[in-house]
Amino acid sequence: MRVALVTGAAGGMGRAISDRLLADGLHVIGVDIDGAALLAMAADRDGFTPEAVDVTDPDAIIDLFERMTNRFGGVDVLVNNAGTCLMSDFPDIPAAGLTRQMEVNFHSAFHCCQQAVKAMAGRPGVRKIVNISSNGAYNFDVFDPPHYRASKAAMDTLTKDLARRYARDKIAVNSIAPAMTETSLFNVLTEDVLARAISAMPHGHAMQPEEIAAWVGFLISKAGDVSSGNVIILNQGRDVR
Repeated sequence: MRVALVTGAAGGMGRAISDRLLADGLHVIGVDIDGAALLAMAADRDGFTPEAVDVTDPDAIIDLFERMTNRFGGVDVLVNNAGTCLMSDFPDIPAAGLTRQMEVNFHSAFHCCQQAVKAMAGRPGVRKIVNISSNGAYNFDVFDPPHYRASKAAMDTLTKDLARRYARDKIAVNSIAPAMTETSLFNVLTEDVLARAISAMPHGHAMQPEEIAAWVGFLISKAGDVSSGNVIILNQGRDVR
């Protein structure tokens, strides 16, 4: 049995990713700070283990991976999906806002990767880490605030470093960087900003979480074994120059 750990599993993207991996036959450990939402998910999903954990707490991450290793013998897949966008504008971003943005988007992924490579030791086949980044790290025409961009760019640099570092250990590490995708993060935008962002998408609509989840599923499948160190940008061709 292949075991996947998905952070931010109770959100729109996390649910879609969890469902994709469950459909592909993996056992999914769903991690989120919203324990009630995880329990509701577990009620109608066989093969789903809910774990209410604050992934901005490094000690909680260590404890999580130790418990999951003891229970399942390790993990084969990590999907760093937990993230948020704190909408405040430069130069008035408070120090606490910068710290929180990096903790949720980057520090959580960094600490999960640290523990995952240990939990993947000795597991068969090519193990996988998929980091959910953002097109906002590369497209500077859109609304994303600079501390959000920086947190996602840092994640992508981590992706490349770990891909090179663990290639001979058969751990493949990739980032997926979606543009406008319909999730709860839409709620942080004003109607005007959201309308302008969606109108810039070539297909005339935002992407759906299930479309991004399908790419996660591909990377985690056997076909994804040969892909590592890549940042896969999904934006309907919006930014081709």
